[in-house]
Amino acid sequence: MPSKVACLGHSDTSPPQPTAQGHLQPESRMLKGQLPKPGNDLVPHPGSPPTNDGQGPEKGPVPPPDPPAAVSDEDPRAKAKPFAPKPPARPRLERALSLDEKAWRRRRFRNSHEGLATRRGSSPSRGSLQDEGPQPAAGSPPCLSASLQEIPTSRRALGGAGGSPSSWGHCISGMISTSLDLLHRDGASAGSTPRLPAVDQKVASNCLRAAGSTGKPRLQDRLFRAHSSLGPGRPPSPLACDAKSSFSLLAPIRAKDVRSRSYLEGSLLASGALMGADELARYFPDRSLALFVATWNMQGQKELPPNLDELLLPAEADYAQDLYVVGVQEGCSDRREWEVRLQETLGPHYVTLYSAAHGALYMSVLIRRDLIWFCSEVESSTVTTRIVSHIKTKGALGVSFTFFGTSFLFITSHFTSGDGKVGERLLDYSRTVQGLALPKSVPDTSPYRSDAADVTTRFDGVFWFGDFNFRLNGGRAAVEAVLAQGLGDKVSALLQHDQLTQEMRRGSVFKGFQEPDIRFLPSYKFDIGKDSYDTTSKQRTPSYTDRVMYRSRHKGDIYPVKYSSCPGIKTSDHRPVYGLFRVKVRPGRDNIPLAAGKFDRELYLIGIKRRISREMQQRQWQRAPKDQHSSAICTVS
Repeated sequence: MPSKVACLGHSDTSPPQPTAQGHLQPESRMLKGQLPKPGNDLVPHPGSPPTNDGQGPEKGPVPPPDPPAAVSDEDPRAKAKPFAPKPPARPRLERALSLDEKAWRRRRFRNSHEGLATRRGSSPSRGSLQDEGPQPAAGSPPCLSASLQEIPTSRRALGGAGGSPSSWGHCISGMISTSLDLLHRDGASAGSTPRLPAVDQKVASNCLRAAGSTGKPRLQDRLFRAHSSLGPGRPPSPLACDAKSSFSLLAPIRAKDVRSRSYLEGSLLASGALMGADELARYFPDRSLALFVATWNMQGQKELPPNLDELLLPAEADYAQDLYVVGVQEGCSDRREWEVRLQETLGPHYVTLYSAAHGALYMSVLIRRDLIWFCSEVESSTVTTRIVSHIKTKGALGVSFTFFGTSFLFITSHFTSGDGKVGERLLDYSRTVQGLALPKSVPDTSPYRSDAADVTTRFDGVFWFGDFNFRLNGGRAAVEAVLAQGLGDKVSALLQHDQLTQEMRRGSVFKGFQEPDIRFLPSYKFDIGKDSYDTTSKQRTPSYTDRVMYRSRHKGDIYPVKYSSCPGIKTSDHRPVYGLFRVKVRPGRDNIPLAAGKFDRELYLIGIKRRISREMQQRQWQRAPKDQHSSAICTVS
């Protein structure tokens, strides 16, 4: 007759062995499949050889036993010693297991018809555990509850089933721990056949749905959980992994990099500096800045265009530019209103880096909000060419700053007017290049290439734009005859009479400058609100008075993309002229005075508030019912 120890050593596939009195051993039948040795899977693999539980030497095959006798009413505790099974190995992350158990006890679960699968569009009829969970293997101990049989309890079994280890750990780790503790206590007592508490099928169904829907975990998640000290029960922290943080678009900063240098003192080297190559590559992988430059003679009109989208956001450009520079001559009386309109049009993604004025000359510099940290202090200087005038309508306004390692100079000018005053305009140019005192405190990026007598040689990129007042020779009749031709033919024919083009060929003005190809009609002089040229008694000759010039210290650093005018803005006798450019930006050093993120905050808030109020009014107008009997005019009864 087999001994009691030999009965416990058999596999769960062996039939139950009777005792000397013919009674079955409930402990041996139940503990065979529930309490494996530490380190083994809780669910035995089908077809595996019998395991040795360490209670004695492994026995050979046992002959089939006699048919079981009838179960007597005698207490089995009198015939068998109480057996205290060893508890299974605890998971490595005990802290995470305790947290999961507490969270599971406090959690409120939906019923089977309100689970996660219902929200994802699956059928509510699949809410039972028997439908979702794996089926129990043949030969499973009958004393195991159906709920526990269908729950995979090892990492290997979970991985084989295709579920996510973290999802199973969240939902079932507390239930397994509690069930095994109860089994440990019930195994010592022989009052009745020990049984595991049944798990609520609604709870298990929701857990299994969540685990099954997650699919195979990503490599990044597996790497993170393997190195995390918090375990799957805690939210992941970007400090616990070496990969790029998933909580922010910013690149992580290693602690050793912070210890190696001081960011307060700055770096004289390009590598690792705020203005260095690493930061430049993050924002501009191709090292190319999108630049918008515009000039407009407002003619002193108080009325502003109802919409500036045609000027700042032309239809030819698919994307907005990184930097906007707008120069105005004979600007409106309310300069602040003009600046608010610029901010309102570009929206919250842009801030006004700097704005300056010299009499009726205005200049505004707007930059993308996330690029303001890479700008140096902005400096400005002015030159007056008409000294006797009380109102400074003629002259120049220059603004300069350094972006990363590239220095920029923007000049807007208003030269002397008159068809035959070419000499005066050349004199205005000479006074401007000699009189602008820039840069001041920001160091020159290439001082050995600079000329003390010419301000345009002290910067890497120079953009000079404004109302230069150079006219077309030959008289109005000759110009009108050319305008009657096709667009392509008329532009080239008109430029042959252009005074500025002729003087640039002689080298007497704008030395070293270039101008993009002109493919638009003359921007001066129109009747206000119309597309016709001057019909007054003066009969001024249409001309290309408004121009945009550029100069680069390094050949090929500035590339013109678009050069055109805005025929839809008709509030002045001039049409605005703008240019789109791509400018190469070089890395710089941190030894320059930075702007420290300064911008016109008050102007920014006013522009955004106007933008919001305008959008709300448009929505209300669209949603308002169109009643033919309603009227927008108030009446007094």
